[in-house]
Amino acid sequence: MQRTEPLPQRPPALLLDIDGVLVVSWQPIDGALEAIRSVRAAGTPIRMLTNTTSRSRHSVVEALRTAGFEAAEDEIVTAPIATAEYLREHFEGATAALLCSGDVTTDLATSGVDLVDLTGTDIPERTDAVVIGGAGDEFSYEALNRAFNLVLNGASLIAMHRGLSWRTSAGMQLDTGAFLTGLERASGVEATVIGKPEPAMFAAGLANLDVAPSEAVMIGDDIDADVRGAQAAGLTGVLVRTGKFRAQVLDSPGAAPDLVTDSIVSALAALGY
Repeated sequence: MQRTEPLPQRPPALLLDIDGVLVVSWQPIDGALEAIRSVRAAGTPIRMLTNTTSRSRHSVVEALRTAGFEAAEDEIVTAPIATAEYLREHFEGATAALLCSGDVTTDLATSGVDLVDLTGTDIPERTDAVVIGGAGDEFSYEALNRAFNLVLNGASLIAMHRGLSWRTSAGMQLDTGAFLTGLERASGVEATVIGKPEPAMFAAGLANLDVAPSEAVMIGDDIDADVRGAQAAGLTGVLVRTGKFRAQVLDSPGAAPDLVTDSIVSALAALGY
């Protein structure tokens, strides 16, 4: 059941997922460009929260600009950037083995750890941590088995996110969570997850905005990572039917979205834009 009280109108901060909400395969979703311009015109600050690990934050900004969106680096909160902060706080000076589809080494450069590529040839028998990013062709049996054995040998297991799937122009694709669950079950070690739906990602999105979570709205296409994660952090959560949305998720256990609507266009219209 959705909320019965009215949605906030023109909230003082708006948090948005990128993939599946603004773009699919970095092409704008119908009406998204004009919808975001209306938010800009109203003066509402925007933060874009993404678990994307196929691009660095700088590359995300460039891709959004190429698609026609206005975007600045300080408006983008990525799982790799948040992971770098976590590694800096807990593993500075340590060695970490990285398995990730896409080059996020520039975003992890501030982590203070010595990164080893799990798809390379010079892999130590022990590392302090195994860091799992977004899934892709790099997630071979050999690489996953290396990660498994490093965790068995005492490495901490850290995941940038545990999303199960995402939508591209070629259709739905498996993502990190499908492999991470297997690593956890096989090793008996529960991963520390950094990205959405973890509360720290939503807190990072609101940082420096002087806005309480209860005043902000999050719009996403993933009912768990985007919407329920936001609601657990105190935000209003809006689910759009674009991207990875499937109707059956509405029957899944957990809190109902505050609003389910067709796209970013109708979501923003419901919020008074």
